[in-house]
Amino acid sequence: MFAKYLQKGMATDMIADRIKQLREESGLSQAQLAKQLHVTRSSVNAWEMGLSMPTVQYIVELARLFRVRTDYLLGMEEEQTLSLKGLTSEEIKLLYSLLEYFQRSENDKS
Repeated sequence: MFAKYLQKGMATDMIADRIKQLREESGLSQAQLAKQLHVTRSSVNAWEMGLSMPTVQYIVELARLFRVRTDYLLGMEEEQTLSLKGLTSEEIKLLYSLLEYFQRSENDKS
């Protein structure tokens, strides 16, 4: 089933777009991401261009690195989640404060 899903062109495009988006949001270059994953920069470029697909191992590593679910990375869910695992209670409180700030800002615009 997984292989069948990945063979579809739309899935390849979705994964390519998500990898590029998450990499850019993290402020990483292709070379920096490649170094963290122990692959070549051309591999990362090929993933982002939709020319090749990361293996399951790298999909899992990308999800861990960007703190998202593999389902999000694969385009199987639209909502992006954030893992709080490994963060201190102070860092978690800070994130919640930021979320509240953004929600208030969004409500003020309405």
